[in-house]
Amino acid sequence: MSAIDGLPPLAQVVRDYNLAPTKALGQNFLFDLNLTAKIARAAGDLTGQDVLEIGPGPGGLTRALLAGGARKVVAIERDRRCLPALAEIAAHYPGRLEVIEGDALSFDPRSHFDMPPKIIANLPYNIGTELLVGWLTTADWLPWWHSLTLMFQREVAERIVARTGTKAYGRLSVLAGWRATSAILFDIPPQAFVPPPKVTSAIIRLEPHEAPNDISLKSLERITAAAFGQRRKMLRRSLAPLGGEALLDRAGIDPTKRAEDIDIPGFLALARASEMP
Repeated sequence: MSAIDGLPPLAQVVRDYNLAPTKALGQNFLFDLNLTAKIARAAGDLTGQDVLEIGPGPGGLTRALLAGGARKVVAIERDRRCLPALAEIAAHYPGRLEVIEGDALSFDPRSHFDMPPKIIANLPYNIGTELLVGWLTTADWLPWWHSLTLMFQREVAERIVARTGTKAYGRLSVLAGWRATSAILFDIPPQAFVPPPKVTSAIIRLEPHEAPNDISLKSLERITAAAFGQRRKMLRRSLAPLGGEALLDRAGIDPTKRAEDIDIPGFLALARASEMP
């Protein structure tokens, strides 16, 4: 597909604006508009929805989101070289695209929305996990966002969705499972990108749980850090600095189990028990 909206093909946009991807910004561009449209569809019906996009680059996914019916897209782009290309898209969709030059790690976009936005992004590999953790650890729950449809390295995506007893199961799995339901939707091969990365990527979607925030995030992080920091040891050893067998007894957890054996309700019970006087 060379175009979805009458705008030039992405390869031409990159040539016209001299937008060679830079490794320092973790840039890998997707030129295939069929693929960017597939990513946009993975987020569900966009009609009348607000969307937050991180790192739009030359705007391939941005165009798919707007063509897919998004009411408004707020795109945060750190690379000012991309701004003229994004301005061309904004002119094509009057009043529907707001481009903000800035660093997504330090910019708070919440004031730009009057309804919870869907966050849809081909995240730069070098900041993707940090952004996700920030979105999952917002103080108020339900969160300010509606859903997350994100691209990660396949290895990171597997850690997010990992279940108890698997090698990939760890701190990120527990955090994500505590706050959301997640699933890997499909893979994207390296050759789809320019330049091609050394790893396969995956699109993952997360929907927030509606359960109340009834434990301390700090307590959960302390428990999971100790447990997975020594994941091959029994919990009575790895959690010894936090109360050991007494803590495990209060939580109703077998002290001979290892971190990878404990499901998310078990870790929540441990966090809750650690807050008891």
